[in-house]
Amino acid sequence: MRLIDIPLTLLAGGAAGALFLFLKVPNGLRIGAMLGSALLSIFSGIGYMPPHTRIFVQVIAGALIGCTVEKSDIRRLPRVIRPTLVVAGTFFVLNLSLGFLIHKISPIDPVTAFMCVIPGGVTDTPIIAADMGADTPRVALAQLARYIMGVGFFPPMILAWDNMRSRAEARRGKGTGNGAADGNSAARQKSAVKSPWAFVCTMAAALGAGILGDMSGIPAGTLLFAIIAVVILKLGFDFAWLPLPVKKITLLISGCYIGSGISMNDVRGFGELALPIAIIVACYVANCFISGRMLGKFFGFSRKEGMLITTPAGATDIALSSADMGVENTDVIIIQIFRSIIAITVFPQIINLLLLFFF
Repeated sequence: MRLIDIPLTLLAGGAAGALFLFLKVPNGLRIGAMLGSALLSIFSGIGYMPPHTRIFVQVIAGALIGCTVEKSDIRRLPRVIRPTLVVAGTFFVLNLSLGFLIHKISPIDPVTAFMCVIPGGVTDTPIIAADMGADTPRVALAQLARYIMGVGFFPPMILAWDNMRSRAEARRGKGTGNGAADGNSAARQKSAVKSPWAFVCTMAAALGAGILGDMSGIPAGTLLFAIIAVVILKLGFDFAWLPLPVKKITLLISGCYIGSGISMNDVRGFGELALPIAIIVACYVANCFISGRMLGKFFGFSRKEGMLITTPAGATDIALSSADMGVENTDVIIIQIFRSIIAITVFPQIINLLLLFFF
């Protein structure tokens, strides 16, 4: 490793990220940074980011996630708690089932198999996987495939299916099932606090808690503790905020950290992931239809809303997709936020226990 390798890796990731942003690719900076640094590593072997980068990324990611939670979300918790638990529960059953299946039908080790299926962040999950001793490049590729399908395939699929069903129902003289449940369209009330001192306090809380989490030895403890600390700061004192440049820098660094760990040997072994990824995508599609229908039947969500809630993408991506699809139900976004937090904090803890007892 040479000191010049780090800036070269950041440069390669930054250039690809900027290109993806220019092309308006969803989450382009993060995906571009991952691909740019991966290409540098694969073809030159000089891609490198320091091992402790993962701690920095998890601290900032925890702060960013904590800052997304608003007091208005907590006030709506009685309304969304049951559908959130249903969504998280179905995703977890899917996670366990697919993890066992992938491990049995492929040479992928158990922890890697489970982490490939977690419906978490495209960069958060591989970094957590690294903490748990998983094969990070494989997890990164599986998560990237899940994310691309989540933002590129699921929304148009949902819209096409809803339009087809609506036309069929119209011909039969039935309702279209597109109306939102009463009272669900009120806008989220976001905190207006944006100050340098709020930024300093947020970073201090996330860093202190993240270091304690790392020392605790708990899987994903750095991320988990940082989230808890910032949520307390946000909800208790309304004094948590991170400026947009910090988020962009973190996306760049996290993408470069994951991409730089991918080598030519990893690429040669990616053929083993083709069948697992196909199975993961097929099961997520089936879950979208089945769980979406359950949410409509038991909680009054429209067809589009229910299917959007069960889409394996991030809360921000779902917010953008729902706006394009004419869905104004605030609860869709809130459930996605809580579902994502559960997936990247609770799921790894349970998976770690299962690995200790059964593998």
